[in-house]
Amino acid sequence: MLDVRYEAVTDLAPGRLAEIDEDRGRIRVRLDQSAPLADVVRQLNTEITRLLCSAHWFQLWKDEIVSRDTPGRPLRIEYRLEAREGRGTCVEERKGLVTVYIDPSLDAAGFAAAMNPVTENFLDGGQWFQLYAGEIIDNSPEPNKV
Repeated sequence: MLDVRYEAVTDLAPGRLAEIDEDRGRIRVRLDQSAPLADVVRQLNTEITRLLCSAHWFQLWKDEIVSRDTPGRPLRIEYRLEAREGRGTCVEERKGLVTVYIDPSLDAAGFAAAMNPVTENFLDGGQWFQLYAGEIIDNSPEPNKV
């Protein structure tokens, strides 16, 4: 099962405004709650690019698997501080590109709170998976461990 959570925090290293931590089936996106959201979003774009360069994440688009190395459509996620006509914070997905539109009226804590249900809904679509230590993790329920 994939679990992506956003958190507004106060304990990032000095100079860090966003940090992404990855483990098996899990991503934690930690945001500096006291920094201006525009600054946080700039660093978040750098951090998400770094994560995708690890080549552990893939998008299933129709019958094609899209990765960071897909010619002509390398997998990207872009955070944009931009309203989407009455939709607030939302995600739009195309082949090789996920765009996260962030309501500019939010602060980092509001953005984190808005992203958690949006991300859960997005992952429920079943188009993403992680390759972790040779295991494919998707949004299927985990088997019961004995």
